[in-house]
Amino acid sequence: MTDDTLALPQDGKVLLDPTSIACCVAVCIAQSAIAIPSTLNGLFQSNLHTTGSQLSWISSATLMPVALLGLTFAALGDLFGRKQLLAGGGVVLAAGEAVSAMSHGAPAMIAGQALAGIGAAAVMPSSLAMIATRARTPRQRATAIAAWSAFLAGGGFVAPALGGITGQHGSWRAAFVILTVLGLVAALVALTARNSSSRHGRSLDVPGQLTVGLGLFALLYAVIQGPTDGWSSLPVVTGFAVGAVLLPLFVVAELSSPAPLLNLSLFRNRSFAVAAVVAVIGMFSFVGTVYALSIRLGPIQHQNPGRAGIAFLFTNGPTLLLAPLSARLLQRVSARYLLSAGFLVIAAGDVLLARLPIADRALPSLIVPLVLVGLGITLALSSITASAVNAVPARLEGMASGATSQLRDFGFMLGPAVVGAVALSQAANAFRTALAAAPLPPDAIAAAGQIAAQGGPLAVNSLPPGSPPGAAAGLAFQALGDGYATGFLICGAAALLSSLLAAFVLRGRSKAEVALEADQAGESAMAEA
Repeated sequence: MTDDTLALPQDGKVLLDPTSIACCVAVCIAQSAIAIPSTLNGLFQSNLHTTGSQLSWISSATLMPVALLGLTFAALGDLFGRKQLLAGGGVVLAAGEAVSAMSHGAPAMIAGQALAGIGAAAVMPSSLAMIATRARTPRQRATAIAAWSAFLAGGGFVAPALGGITGQHGSWRAAFVILTVLGLVAALVALTARNSSSRHGRSLDVPGQLTVGLGLFALLYAVIQGPTDGWSSLPVVTGFAVGAVLLPLFVVAELSSPAPLLNLSLFRNRSFAVAAVVAVIGMFSFVGTVYALSIRLGPIQHQNPGRAGIAFLFTNGPTLLLAPLSARLLQRVSARYLLSAGFLVIAAGDVLLARLPIADRALPSLIVPLVLVGLGITLALSSITASAVNAVPARLEGMASGATSQLRDFGFMLGPAVVGAVALSQAANAFRTALAAAPLPPDAIAAAGQIAAQGGPLAVNSLPPGSPPGAAAGLAFQALGDGYATGFLICGAAALLSSLLAAFVLRGRSKAEVALEADQAGESAMAEA
């Protein structure tokens, strides 16, 4: 390990340390890049003429590398230096955003976002590890990590404001140009940080990374393309089959690996296994909600990016503003109760969102449900890792924290894919039924059906009202509203399930277990002495 394990200057001056500044700046910019597509989906649909599945790919493209490569980049940082990853991640992120800014179609946009996601995946674990290893005392570490978490939440707050302002007053391309510059700034600032590494006992789990990466990509491909290509089409069936083969092989690879990507022995602990399930399902519910909201406001209702950005501030703002309060609550209330309460509040917000008529474009109608979702994720996000860590012995806390972060990111990745697939499938079926029974001229019905076959109900919903097929736009509008209302209900059900699991099944170590472990550790130390 290099000399940057020296203590931070002072607890009160932690943010003045160059390494801390570099890590906080980098993670804020990375999170902004991850969150930006949600505020611009409406403009993507109108300017790039994207289909519903392509919008799902744009949102998933940035999340997928973060979910699949986080632990691999953590190992690379330990082996070859975290500073290099922090700076390199900023450069790769900037390159991805530059590709997105210059894109003139969905494929280039998806490629750019995937490249930016790789950069973000390098920044996230390296920045957290660098800022944590700078501390020598628990208080210094708590101060540093709290700052890192606040800047992470700040990225989720900055993204909707950036997307709203640029989309409203300029162009959505300007948002990606700004992120390109910010990525390069993050790389330059990273050069001022102290390097660190931790090579002892670290190695790369190549079989594990290949099987889980390819398996989850195949599964995600099948889920996203199902509504467009047909669930029985050869590519979709092949995707499900490849995922069904590779994911069990991932388990085999992890069980035989000396340094597994995901240590499966943790799942022998029943409480940790439940905490892991809560992390996946709960994060799926939150990101799925945000994605469904972005489609409702943008491609369906065609609201301007400024109004959409304001709406997203209600979901991201509480996490930034209430981070100190949630940290204090964790010191006084069991993490599982905070986790249960947080997801219960999210479920309530989802039910209210599902009940809003799709014709209701008023921003005040969204305030109460979105604030509920924002408050819920504030409580839940701060409690997920604590719940998992509290479920295992102290010697496994670091491993449990890393595994939970990976599983949480899996939930993030699945949200847009699953919600988009269900909502678009339901909307397509409802639109076909309504179109067949509509009192419209035969040529208008035929034209609208042909457009829907190529681009789905979203394409029909964007047709000019005066055109012959545009007469069916109202049918597509209602079908899409009903489909994404179902998406909100699915997210609400997932949040409710997470709440119940946390409240009634999740358990941490008892006081007796903690005392016994302390006694055993003391006896071991005396024996060694």
